[in-house]
Amino acid sequence: MVLIGFMMNILDARPRQILVDTDLDIDDVFALFYLLKQNRSEFDLQAITINANGWSDAGHAVNHLYDILFMMNRDDIPVGVGGEGGISLNGLIMPEVGGYLPIIDQRMSTEGGCRYRQAIPLGPRGRLDINTNYGLRKEFLPKGHRKYIPLKQASVQQVMKDAISSGPITVFLMGTHTNFALFLMANPHLKRNVEHIYAMGGAIRSTCPKGSDPSQPAACANIGNLFPLDSNPYAEFNFFGDPFAAYEVLHSGIPVTLVPLDATRTIPVDKNFFQAFERSRDTYEAQYCFQSLKMVRDTWFSDGFHENYYMWDSFMVGVALSDMRNQQNLEEENVFAEMEYMNITVVTSNKPYGVSDGSNPFFDGLPIPKFGLRSNGVHSGHVQMGMRDPFCKAEHKGTCQDGYTEEVTGPEAVRVLVATSAKPSQDTKSSLNKEFYESFLNVLNNPEQSGRFNITTQFPHYKEIVLKPDSDMKSTGKPVVFDMDMSAGDFLSLLYLLKVPRELIDLKGIIAGSTGWATAATVDIVYDVLHMMGRDDIPVGLGDAFAYEQADPTFPAIGDCKYRKAIPHGGGGFLDADTLYGLSRDLPSSPRRYTAENSMRFGAPRNTDRPEFRQPLAIDVWKSVIKSLDPAAKITILSNGPLTNLASIIHLKNSSSVIQDIYVVGGHVGNGNEKGNLFTVPCNKFAEFNMFLDPLAAKTVFASGLNITLIPLSMQRRVSSFPMMLNKLQVVNRTPEASLAHHLLATLWNLQQKHNRYHHMDLFLGEILGAVILASNTSRLNRIFEFKPLDILAEGDESKIGEIIIDEKQGKPVKILRSINEEAYYKHFAEVLGNEKQSAVSGWYGEPQIADTESQAGFRTSKRPLF
Repeated sequence: MVLIGFMMNILDARPRQILVDTDLDIDDVFALFYLLKQNRSEFDLQAITINANGWSDAGHAVNHLYDILFMMNRDDIPVGVGGEGGISLNGLIMPEVGGYLPIIDQRMSTEGGCRYRQAIPLGPRGRLDINTNYGLRKEFLPKGHRKYIPLKQASVQQVMKDAISSGPITVFLMGTHTNFALFLMANPHLKRNVEHIYAMGGAIRSTCPKGSDPSQPAACANIGNLFPLDSNPYAEFNFFGDPFAAYEVLHSGIPVTLVPLDATRTIPVDKNFFQAFERSRDTYEAQYCFQSLKMVRDTWFSDGFHENYYMWDSFMVGVALSDMRNQQNLEEENVFAEMEYMNITVVTSNKPYGVSDGSNPFFDGLPIPKFGLRSNGVHSGHVQMGMRDPFCKAEHKGTCQDGYTEEVTGPEAVRVLVATSAKPSQDTKSSLNKEFYESFLNVLNNPEQSGRFNITTQFPHYKEIVLKPDSDMKSTGKPVVFDMDMSAGDFLSLLYLLKVPRELIDLKGIIAGSTGWATAATVDIVYDVLHMMGRDDIPVGLGDAFAYEQADPTFPAIGDCKYRKAIPHGGGGFLDADTLYGLSRDLPSSPRRYTAENSMRFGAPRNTDRPEFRQPLAIDVWKSVIKSLDPAAKITILSNGPLTNLASIIHLKNSSSVIQDIYVVGGHVGNGNEKGNLFTVPCNKFAEFNMFLDPLAAKTVFASGLNITLIPLSMQRRVSSFPMMLNKLQVVNRTPEASLAHHLLATLWNLQQKHNRYHHMDLFLGEILGAVILASNTSRLNRIFEFKPLDILAEGDESKIGEIIIDEKQGKPVKILRSINEEAYYKHFAEVLGNEKQSAVSGWYGEPQIADTESQAGFRTSKRPLF
């Protein structure tokens, strides 16, 4: 007995191992710092996995997390993101499934719709701000050596399996439960290693009026926190993001402690806490968290920030650690929250059950339901299709309840320990009225296990200098605006345009669209490339977040992804585009970056601290370019992505009168034999991505009557030889920009050869052709054009959307590139990038700027004014 007691004491003395799954929303960042600051002899964070099905996008989130861990001297913590596996039609979960989609929509690849995720805004106060931490991430955090690298980045499932296999562990869930549910479903034998699950999510009794019966949902309007509330007033974001995953975790048999909205709504970031935080910023992590919180407050859409912004995930971590300490010390009361056992479940579909209506891929069209689900069971009803699902608004059916954390009895009930409210401060003299407020500030300001430095103290001599061409070097070239969707090919095109002599091309502005291959936050890479090339004078405007008619009509911050669902989320898609295939962090850092700073002049509810740094929109840049034109001058537009922003510009008053020519890279004008490139929509055989991604915008542009030159898919394919282009770049001068182009192209080619997820990489190589056709004045290219009347199929069956047809009656004449000297083309591109003139001036590619930027010959420097 003595020996047993001795062994129990040894086991009790070991630190509790913790695995965190997070979507890296701002409150998740606070929670991570709170956890990282704990004594490692008591709580040891073993691994972090990123939930890419919530408030952040995988490529931005993983590098953000690497920088946080570097600052905190925790590069030892493995990080998992994504994965290229899938789920077969018969429900077989493949290894390395990435969790980019809710389980109900996950198939064998990483592209797919956004039935639940469309509830999260794409732009400001949504994924754009979370991906950049409101612009503070690059401004504050130091840059370490770890970064996302294609095919070398550890996947979510790999990191989870390694951590959980190593022994008893506790799991913290700070986002949708997709990743962990998939792990449990694929590895049921490892459930025994999970001691406990703590999750922030769900809403049970949140706003029920006094005296109402909480078992009657109709009496409890607006339990959840989705917006708008009219289609589903019951769900909370984390559970709504994947209701089936939340159900699987809750019903896993592993003990669960839940911190729902019921509890978090009792601990808002009130004015007293905010002011106390402002006074207590003694560590880098406290400074970063407060600056983030202040930006959220300053950009809040109303005056109700202090009543409506809560300590969601950080409070959950506090409750969890208190509970884990209690288990260690044989105590019962949680220090931070009132706790209550409840019998609950998660609603995954809507009654009536067993009716097939095309909304439920677990059942619809399958001879046997996926995962052995019961045909008339709780998962077999209508599954919400989006925030404007007609089923959820039908009078005889009522609103949907997907994701509702419902109190129930019977076989569906799971007994769960639930936090119901935050406890008051034990110090009656404190201005902070919640006990967790005190703990949070004390922990973040504790000098132990503190951050080592931020970006400015990591590099004490670093200064942010804006580089511009000398004002005496006035361009006499053709005024050009480049409309890009920030794909790899677009960055190669941008390098080329910046290298063409300014006597030929005057690049006046850039429009960075986010309806194509990259998310909006990737605009920071545009800024870095411009800085590297000494062109911080070129304004960059962010385009529309949604394709035509995809934004919600009453709440335009959210919307559908009817077309954009064709872009893969993982390898070869957003993950790689948002990181420039792992190369973005090798670029010198620009003093310009996306920021959520804003001004009442542009419709913001209030001025932030630095409103002059506001990120321009596409329309802002267009108007500024027009103002800068010489009398009688006109603009040529090169569009390398979906035509969303170009269509918006054409609709502006008098815009058409100042447009000289439009060069459109995209579209497939075939002869019926050659197929398009829409490989993720196999039913559509003849469309090209740029036309498909916003067909209504494309139709608007082609019907405008403006001078359009089309660089069609067939011609792009003729100049998509990686060996040819790489060979030409190999023999020219290795300027920084030539080195960057060579490295990027070599990376794409290598990935194409190694993994089938990258089979389409030559698609991006062909995109360079438009820039060369627009800007080159060499006769060696032997360009041949023809005119044809074209129209775009923009509506109807998905198998036809985005297809270009020749319409002799109603089509508008379009100039189409039909032939080019391919050998001369490759040589010309390489020679332009290898030319020593107009070369990089801010550091070298691969050597990030870490010291003062001195004036360069032909350039002038200034402090950091933005647009």
